[in-house]
Order: sequence, then C-alpha cells, then structure tokens
Amino acid sequence: MIQKFLYLEWKAFFRSASFATNLALKILMGFVAAYFILIFLALGVGAFYILKKMNLDPIVTVNKFMIYYVLMDLIIRLLLQKIPVMNIRPMLIFPIKKATIVHFSLGKTVLSFFNLVHGFFLIPFSVVLIIEGYDPVSVVLWYTALSSLIYINNFLNILLSNKDNLFAIFLAIAAVLGGLQYYGLFNITEYTAPFFDAIFNTYWAFAIPVVALIALYYVTFQYFKKNLYLDAGLSNKHDVAKTEELTWLNQFGTIGTFLKNDIKLIKRNKRSKTTVGLSIMFLFYGFLFFTNAIEVYNNPVMHIFAGIFVSGGFLITFGQFVPSWDSAYYPLMMTQNIPYKGYLSSKWWLMVIATIVTTTIASFYLYFGWQVYLTIVVGAIYNIGVNSHLVLLGGAYTKTPIDLSSGKGAFGDKKAFNVKTMLISLPQLGLPVLMYWLGAKLGNPNVGLALVASMGVIGFALKNKVFSLIEKIYKSEKYATIAAYKQKG
Repeated sequence: MIQKFLYLEWKAFFRSASFATNLALKILMGFVAAYFILIFLALGVGAFYILKKMNLDPIVTVNKFMIYYVLMDLIIRLLLQKIPVMNIRPMLIFPIKKATIVHFSLGKTVLSFFNLVHGFFLIPFSVVLIIEGYDPVSVVLWYTALSSLIYINNFLNILLSNKDNLFAIFLAIAAVLGGLQYYGLFNITEYTAPFFDAIFNTYWAFAIPVVALIALYYVTFQYFKKNLYLDAGLSNKHDVAKTEELTWLNQFGTIGTFLKNDIKLIKRNKRSKTTVGLSIMFLFYGFLFFTNAIEVYNNPVMHIFAGIFVSGGFLITFGQFVPSWDSAYYPLMMTQNIPYKGYLSSKWWLMVIATIVTTTIASFYLYFGWQVYLTIVVGAIYNIGVNSHLVLLGGAYTKTPIDLSSGKGAFGDKKAFNVKTMLISLPQLGLPVLMYWLGAKLGNPNVGLALVASMGVIGFALKNKVFSLIEKIYKSEKYATIAAYKQKG
C-alpha cells in the first residue's frame, strides 16, 4: 500500500496544473539546499578543530550550546516547514486502513529537508570525534540522542502547526535567554549542558530522548488517526463576531473603505498576523550590520542594504502579495464598480504609513550614531518613493491565492516565483546599493545617501503617472489573476 501511495504522489506532481512552476521551484530549492548542506558539512568537519584552536573542549562546548541549536531548529520549523499532506477523502471510501494512511503521512515528514540537513553536521562531527580518539559507543549514542531531539521537533511542529503566535513566543524565549546569558544575568546552559554531557558520558541517558520520540510519535499518530474521518474539517469554526466600525477612516472616501478592510484583515487572520510578526523581525535586522558583529557586513554599502530592510519590513512582506490578500473574494470584487486606482492607493497608503511608523520606532538605532539612523531614514524615503511602486507592480504578476487561516508560507508560495516578479524585485535592493556605491566613489558616503534619497523623492513626485501605468497593467492581468485564484492544486 505504501508503494501505491508513493505512485499517487508521483502522479500528482507530474499531472499538476503548475508542473512547470513546481519543477523550476524544486530546481531552485535544490541549489538552496546544496548551499546549506555545504555549510553544515563544513561546520561538521571543521567545528572540532576550530574549537581546539580556541583551547576549548569540542564536545563540552557543543553540548553547552546545544539547547540553542535545538530551540532555533524548532523556531525555523514553525516558520518555514510545511506539513506534507494527502488528499485522504477519496481514500476513506476504499478498504484502506486508517493506520496505513497516517503512518505514510507522518513518514513523509521524516524525509523532510529540515530533518536530513542536520545529518550533514552531526555525522561528520561524530566521525571526527571517533578519529580523534573519543569512545565510539559514546559518540554513536550521543548522535542517536541528538537525532531523536531533531525528530521530536519535527513532530512537535506537526502538532503545533495550527496554533497561533507560537513562532513569536519561541523566538522571544530564545532572544530573552540569549540576552540574559550575554549580559551575565542568567545562564540557561548551566542547567541544560549537564543533560547533554550525560548523554555523551553515560550509556543510558541517550534513552531519554529516544523514549520521548517514540512516545511523541505515538501521541501524534493517535491524534491524527482519531481525527481521520470523512467529515473532519467540513464543519466551520464559529467565532463570536466583533464589530469594528473604524469610522474615522470614512473621511478618506473610497481609500478609507479599503483601508478599513485591510486593517480588519490584518487583525483577524493568522497569515496576515504572521506577516506583521515578520515585519517586526526585520526591524531588528540592522543589528547584524550596525553592531560590527559580522565583519563582511561592516561597510557603508551593506548598511544602505540594511536600511532598506529595517524601514521596509512590512512593505516587503505585505506588499509582495497585493492583491493576493484579497484572493478569496477577488473575483466577486471585480464584478463591482470598484476603481482600481482607489484600491491600489489604499494598499500604497497602508505600506507608507507602516514604513513611517517603523522608521520612527527604529530611532533606537541612534545608539549607534546619527549616520546609522540617517541611513535607515534614507532607506525609508527610497521605500516610499520607489519600492512601494515596485511591489505593487510585482503584485500584478504574483497570482498566488492566499489561505488566510494558515500561518505557513509567510515568505511566499510557489506561484510567486516567476521571471517578471524576479526582474521587478531586483531594483528594490540592487538599485539603491548601486547608487550609494557610485555616490560614495565619486564623492563621499553622504553623497551616496543623497543620491538614494533623491531617487525616492523623484519616485514620490511621479506617483500619479506611475499609478496610471500600474493600473493599466492590473487591468490587463485581471482575468488571468481571477483564473489563477480559482485554480485548485
């Protein structure tokens, strides 16, 4: 039966209406996967000798910080890992055991890249430990225990996939623990390191995560088997309706009406809340660039790159999916007498207001100097004058229906990958970096900032002409967009 399931999965991939896009995306993701595999492989081989050079005990040091490794793995899964699913309704009318269906579905997650990539670090590191004279049995048991913890994260992600805000909660926990340890207030590793050391130094402690993994798999299996029936998911969840008038927006006419819809959409849906959370994360992206923590980022050209991200987090994450946020009722909306210009203007104003608010909040970067904050302000000007138009233009070609009830896929979906949107996205980051570099070469960094800011001002001045062009493109793509939103699979 498992062989037949694999055959059906293979047919579903090749018969998909978006087969070409799927194939192109998988090739692209293959290159990304190869990149991360090489990084993990290099760390697995070199970590031992790097730590030795620093006069640190490799296994003790790795065990000390393993709690952060496991916690960050869970956070990344909650954000990015999609849960493999099967269309089980047609199968439930056939004499197929429910246990077989559930085992196969859970087994698909075992082969996820998010699980396998850790082997490219743990296996080479374990081999180096054995070569360097560590007890082979201890190393094998240690590897078995850590692999069990990785798969515990896998099944936790499955069980928690429908819970809201867990990504933000776990990220906040990791950030707080890291901050407390950095400033010497509380060191979580003092309590977790003995456990990981015991896994390596004893022949029995490895059984704790192994038994926990078996128990968690059983719980996950029973949960899905219990809910595997034909009517599962057919009944709608009824929430208490809350009225939000937002009457103060009525003074802005048609734009105010669309703004009210967007604000309600953001407040009420899981996917939009996840997007807002990601935009808040972008606010702290500058710490990688402005704190001199990473040497390669410690140059003014990379700083303008960071300024675009810090000020434009919401613009980038929300704007790339206009009009996909309205995909559920877009066909109905297009039957009404709705002016495209008013619709696009409301999205533009929402992104501009968010950019201004984000830039104001980012004033804490003044701690690193006026030049740093000036770079962020210049990035905001460019975002308002140029990038706001580019993301709206790209949205005309991004025909990606969005499931607002899902928090997954916040960075994008497969239909968002096409040549037109890729070409439109290049000026969003490449052009300001190029202009800044030219200005710095011909004069000084302030000349570079002035060039980038002037581009934003010119873009803002040409707003009406640019909007007329974008409106024409949206109208020409109207029926293709409606067809894409109606397509299933």
